[in-house]
Order: sequence, then C-alpha cells, then structure tokens
Amino acid sequence: MAVLVGESLLEHGGLDLPDVFDRFRRWAAGGPKDIGLQTEDVLTNGEPWDLAAALHFQLNGRAAGNGSLMRATTPAVYFAHAGRPATMAAARRIAALTHGDRAAWEGTAVFHELVRVALTGDDPLAAVPGALAEVHADHRARWATVLAPDWHPGLATEFNGAVWPCLGTALWALRTTGTFERALASAVDVGGDTDTVAAVTGGLAGAVYGIGAVPDRWTDPLHVPLPGYGDRRLATADLLTLAARLDTEGPRAT
Repeated sequence: MAVLVGESLLEHGGLDLPDVFDRFRRWAAGGPKDIGLQTEDVLTNGEPWDLAAALHFQLNGRAAGNGSLMRATTPAVYFAHAGRPATMAAARRIAALTHGDRAAWEGTAVFHELVRVALTGDDPLAAVPGALAEVHADHRARWATVLAPDWHPGLATEFNGAVWPCLGTALWALRTTGTFERALASAVDVGGDTDTVAAVTGGLAGAVYGIGAVPDRWTDPLHVPLPGYGDRRLATADLLTLAARLDTEGPRAT
C-alpha cells in the first residue's frame, strides 16, 4: 500500500484520493497475503472512496487500527519539503480513506511530521511536543500519553494493532536504541502485530539513520510483490528509485 500511494503521488503530481483508493481496492481484490479486517472491509464493501471508511466506522464504532500508519512512509517523504501544516494535512486525508476514526488520522499526521523533522537532520523525538500541538484537541491527551518520554510498551492499554501503542512503540524503540537494526529488533521483540509495528519503526528509524544503516542481509533479498498488479515485484533498487523521486518531486513550501 505504501508503494501504491507513492506511485499515485508521482503519476498525478500530487494527491488524488480517488486514484489512491482505486489502487488500494485493486490490491485488496488481488488476494494480498495479509490485510487487516478493517481495511479489507472498507476496500471491498462496494462503497465509494469518500464514504466507505466513514460508513464502516459508523456501523462498527471502531476504526483506529494501525494500518494507516503502516503505509505512511512514502507520502511522508513526498510531502516533507512542504512543511508541517501541509504534511500533516495530507496524512489525515490519506488515512481517512480507510480509517474513519480521527484518532488514526491524527496519529498518521504526527508520524508524517516526525519523518519530516528527521529528514531535515533534526531529532524527531524533540519534535513530538510541536507535533502534538497540531493534533485535534479531542485526541491530543491520549496521543500525548503514548508519545511521552517515559512511555513504554508495558504501559499499553490496547493491543498494538491499535494506532496508539503502535506509534508509541515505534518512538520507544527509536528512543531506547542507537542503531537502525536495534530499533527494528526492539520493535519486533515486543511481539503482537510485529509487521506493522516494525514497518512504522522502520519508517522513523530510516529517516533518522539513512539507507546506509540498513543491513545488506535485509536489503539484498528484499522484494515487494503487488497483488492485483500481475507478476510485478519491486526489489531494493526499485524502492530506492521510488524514494528518490518522492524526495525530489514532492511539493515545496512557499
């Protein structure tokens, strides 16, 4: 899904939400190996792009899964040069395609902002208070709890398939380790929804440490299949090209 968002942004020269949703829907119909129940329902319920997530939330009352965070690294890179308001606004709009709960929008917006700060060479952990100040007032206190410097996964009140402990664990892993590899290992060792928590941690740690910090034994065998798109697979070189284009072709602050 991260690849699909990134490619849509590049092909359309900006955010085209119906196109992103159509790509997601095609992917979901292709039988991906692992897809969250909430995301699957939104993408297969036949509702239009601007209603599907809201209707799911209205019917189920729960839509704060961590899937909106897992796919957020590519748009975070694309919008990083546009500044804090622009990148956080884009994060909310993309998250809302599949997650009707504003808690997921706000968490994804914080993630976007922390990646933006890291890509400038500054400390994303020091940027948390500024990001929280931009969070919707109804959600700020809960996000402030899991993003606090003394929070750790043992304090989680939900399974880390939820958006709050997922991002909280990613920041904890970054805060308590000193390398990309150790941050990822710490996130995985927490257990639970390990693939998503590690993806979010990897996005943040990657922005901090850079591609050179990622072990070759992880990048050499890497391949990303795209269900619904034939036999297409992206290797590390393809992903590096995508990342470079997102960085250079994204909007700039005026």
